[in-house]
Amino acid sequence: DLRGPTACEVITEAERDVVVSQLGPDPLSTESAPGAFLDRLRRSRSPVALLLMNQAVIAGVGNVYRAEVLFRQRINPRVPGSSLDGGQAAGLWNDLVAIMGDGVRDGRIITTTADHRSEGSGTAPPSEAHYVYKRAALPCRVCGTPVLMAELGARKLYWCPECQSG
Repeated sequence: DLRGPTACEVITEAERDVVVSQLGPDPLSTESAPGAFLDRLRRSRSPVALLLMNQAVIAGVGNVYRAEVLFRQRINPRVPGSSLDGGQAAGLWNDLVAIMGDGVRDGRIITTTADHRSEGSGTAPPSEAHYVYKRAALPCRVCGTPVLMAELGARKLYWCPECQSG
């Protein structure tokens, strides 16, 4: 998977403002409302997995959060954004707000819930921190079906074909 920025440049404050103005709403910002995300998501026929990685649709979602939120919401990553109903789109936003906020607070990305970890509660060991991300060919933590991996938008995409079949 891609690591780090694809470009690093020193820019002026005015140039920064232009870049920031092109970003979608940020799930980590209390000033961001989900309306623009919901509209952009539901107007596009692109796969929802691509839309979640598009910083003009929603800011800050990376490959781990993309895979995990789609699993947690039981959404097939290849369905068009326009196929999602309002509840599904809002569910994505609300879950991203929660798990990304947890990641900032905890200093690491843990998306599994205690009932899907061997220890049953507390902090997840690294091997149990995710449902599908980097778990290709391993059994789904929920249904046991092998997790799949494919390339989509030049990034690895992980999903459970059973839990995310819709």
